[in-house]
Amino acid sequence: MQSKQILTLEDVKAVVAAAEAEAKRNGWAVTIAVVDDGGHLLSLQRLENAAPISVGIAAAKARTAALARRETKFHEDMINNGRFAFVTAPDVEGLLEGGVPILQEGSCLGAVGVSGVKAAEDAQVARAGIAALGL
Repeated sequence: MQSKQILTLEDVKAVVAAAEAEAKRNGWAVTIAVVDDGGHLLSLQRLENAAPISVGIAAAKARTAALARRETKFHEDMINNGRFAFVTAPDVEGLLEGGVPILQEGSCLGAVGVSGVKAAEDAQVARAGIAALGL
């Protein structure tokens, strides 16, 4: 039987706090979602003035990053480069940059999804959150 590491509540709080700090430092109104390795929501935080639609988008980005074990930018780039059929893949909704998996020693612990600003800025906020874990 194998053992695996999981995100603790304290880990999730640290990720959200660091992501929020990055967003606020840049004046970005975003929603931050954190999921476990199965894509199940652990935390969702909508910062003041973030658009309501960003809630669903952030959660979808996080879920997709966790299930695929890769950044959602990979999927966005694949579609933008002509692999349009990928939009029909089952159980995949967050196909926009801004979902980043939390990886440790080749294993996925979960993911962070951010929505509300430009795609690269969403990813920047997600990575800042993950950096708080010191992996």
